[in-house]
Amino acid sequence: MNKSITELHELLVNKKITDKELIEESLKKSHEVEEKYNAFVTICDDAKESEITDSLVSGIPFGVKDNYSTKGILSTGSSNTLKNYIPFYTATVVEKLLNAGAVMVNKTALDEFGMGGTGTTPHTGPVLNPWDKTRMCAGSSAGSACAVASGVYPFALGSDTGDSIRKPAAYCGIVGYKPTYGMLSRYGLFPFASSLDHCGVLTRSVLDAAIVTDIMKGQDNHDMTSWDSSHIHLKDALTGNIKGKKLFYIKEICDIKNYKDANSTLKEHFKIFNHSLELLKESGATIQEESIDIDLLKAISSVYVVLSCAEATSNMSNLTGIIFGPRSDAKNVFEMMKEHRTLGFSPLIKRRFIIGSYVLQKENQERYFKNAARVRRIIVDKMKELFKKYDALILPVSSGPAKKFDEDLDILDENTNILEEHLQIGNFGGFPSITIPNGFIDNLPVGINITGNCFDDENVLNIAYTLEKMMPYKGQIAKEK
Repeated sequence: MNKSITELHELLVNKKITDKELIEESLKKSHEVEEKYNAFVTICDDAKESEITDSLVSGIPFGVKDNYSTKGILSTGSSNTLKNYIPFYTATVVEKLLNAGAVMVNKTALDEFGMGGTGTTPHTGPVLNPWDKTRMCAGSSAGSACAVASGVYPFALGSDTGDSIRKPAAYCGIVGYKPTYGMLSRYGLFPFASSLDHCGVLTRSVLDAAIVTDIMKGQDNHDMTSWDSSHIHLKDALTGNIKGKKLFYIKEICDIKNYKDANSTLKEHFKIFNHSLELLKESGATIQEESIDIDLLKAISSVYVVLSCAEATSNMSNLTGIIFGPRSDAKNVFEMMKEHRTLGFSPLIKRRFIIGSYVLQKENQERYFKNAARVRRIIVDKMKELFKKYDALILPVSSGPAKKFDEDLDILDENTNILEEHLQIGNFGGFPSITIPNGFIDNLPVGINITGNCFDDENVLNIAYTLEKMMPYKGQIAKEK
């Protein structure tokens, strides 16, 4: 399954392969990947063939992150609190793909309810990186990234609240795209932090990301934040012409002199990044350096923690063990809820709920929650000011390739904190943002990110498409070390 959507569609239309063969191959690969990397919650062995039509995804297998509701199919959010939950409805974006003839073959594992960046907290166990099993995929869309990188299918759905599509894509050597907030309906996506949550897709090429998103996008009466994107045609916008486009990078993030005792990995990563900038210049783009107040950049991760935890605490107050999920035999309703939440949630989730409850307390709201909201607004306003001058922001995704499991994953390195957390800016402002492969360090993939102004998805994807064409990483399948 190392072919693109368009290549598979052509083979299906010309009857060189059948959709039954394609599904069987994807299911066989699903079981192999599950055994090696622990990427799935559910494998749909009873997946049925679909009629081959003009739709490019008809008959093509795909995966769905397990925080999307799928009617009649286990949907756990990778949490013990929903380990037996089977929904009665299907998320809008999944429904659109199914209606277009795509075939769902599995539900992918994630950090519990999307609240994590390591892929280590699914209730089914950690997801391993297909390039190196001693390393993580990042999160929370770890299973989707692992499966696409392993060649199970050409695309899978993810969700992105801070960087949960884009960083796993970088660590697994694939493409991760979250569109402008509201382009894709969130109806049926388990809510984490509603003002930050985005639906999105993981693929092995920018073209495939455009094809899938074109099918999923559109206004939805079930989601009041969705908007009419019928005038946007992502696939058609991929011209490969970026002459005259203006991009910028942030000096405080990209100047190696700002990193005390920078190691060889970080130096190599910036060398790779700077080479990509030169490629874009050769294509006719101009790239300039911009400076942003370092204190504002340092605040990004703190703002994210406060706001996301506050919203999560509110959104998940319905997980009581009474309405759905496993019920305990406690003697009263209060003990039942206490037991359900104490035993059901992982330590990471419980810490986030404690933070959220604390910052929302009346005596703490002004100092924490409202101040975080104000700083978020300052950051977004600064970005919108820059987007008046530039077409996009371009930055390395992180400080290097995937981290090892035996590192302390909960402690941020103060030296590289901003570099690791800057993708959250895209969620603060609802900006369209895409990660593509950008090279290798020690045979492990690293990524580059392009973010643009709201509603300018066509432009953002075309820049990424142009850069992708000049590099040899499109369509690559993970090769385990």
